[in-house]
Amino acid sequence: MNRTISVITAVYSGGENYLADAAQSVREQRDSLPLGWDVQWVVQEDGTTGSPLRDLPPESWISRGQARRGGAAVARTMALPRATGELVRTLDADDLLAPGALARDIAALEAHPQVGWCISSGLDLLPDGTTVPGPYDPPEGQLTYEELLSAYDANLFSVLGTHLTVRKSLLHALGGWPALPAWETVSIVLRCAAVSPGWMIAAPGGLYRKHAEQTTARSSYTQTADFAELRSLVRAQAEFLRTTGWRWCPNPVEE
Repeated sequence: MNRTISVITAVYSGGENYLADAAQSVREQRDSLPLGWDVQWVVQEDGTTGSPLRDLPPESWISRGQARRGGAAVARTMALPRATGELVRTLDADDLLAPGALARDIAALEAHPQVGWCISSGLDLLPDGTTVPGPYDPPEGQLTYEELLSAYDANLFSVLGTHLTVRKSLLHALGGWPALPAWETVSIVLRCAAVSPGWMIAAPGGLYRKHAEQTTARSSYTQTADFAELRSLVRAQAEFLRTTGWRWCPNPVEE
């Protein structure tokens, strides 16, 4: 029986303009997966209009779902019950997976069974089609909570949270993505790091599309909460989790 990596994508009505490109980037991963592995794409509408899911191809490896609108973090978490994979990877609806990205994620977690999560570097995809590497990408190797927290405190967070791949048992133990109005991808990375070492993959895992319609470019995104309070909350929740002393342990089923 094949093993599976599930890619979760949240999308809202009106935000599906690049969803077909995202689908193609997931489809192209299938040929490069290690022997015995499959990919599942779990697409979750943040809302109940049905319009973002309407044009998805009727293929068995694509799972569609919807629920009452609550933001991207809630949508991703609501998709978790349909994720059949032992590994879960995030992909935004307007972004792209880089060729071979999932194969590299699987290889990293297979090579380091005590590591609960991995993350890859990213490329900004500009409107003119050119790409720019991230300015703070760490080198290949183990990532610790201390170095990520230090980068967070310096406002130089060194990884792209939307490139996270995590063992599903760890993600469930953390309650999925935190229901925050923003920075939920940063928060889940810090929470993962608080209870488990991670692994940095130097090769780009995806392309982060820069465009005028993206959620993080809108003024409403930065106005959803007082960012000083949000920043403090993200840090405090990770720190309190760290001080509990609980640490994630590999599930024998996942090894």
